[in-house]
Amino acid sequence: MNGIGAAIAIAFAALGSAIGNGMVISKAIESMARQPEMESKIRGTMFIGVGMIEAIPIMAAVIAFMLIFM
Repeated sequence: MNGIGAAIAIAFAALGSAIGNGMVISKAIESMARQPEMESKIRGTMFIGVGMIEAIPIMAAVIAFMLIFM
């Protein structure tokens, strides 16, 4: 039963992360198109944001594995 709960937790975390990454990247591309001279700063900020968004599913996977093996 713990395995099913862990799988659901990872699935929702991955879904939320995918939606968040899509929104961040689309807005970054939109702002790069509007202000090409700010491309390097926008890209750097985008990578930091994507990294922070990706931390959540990694933590969810760790917690899910803890649920399974404890």
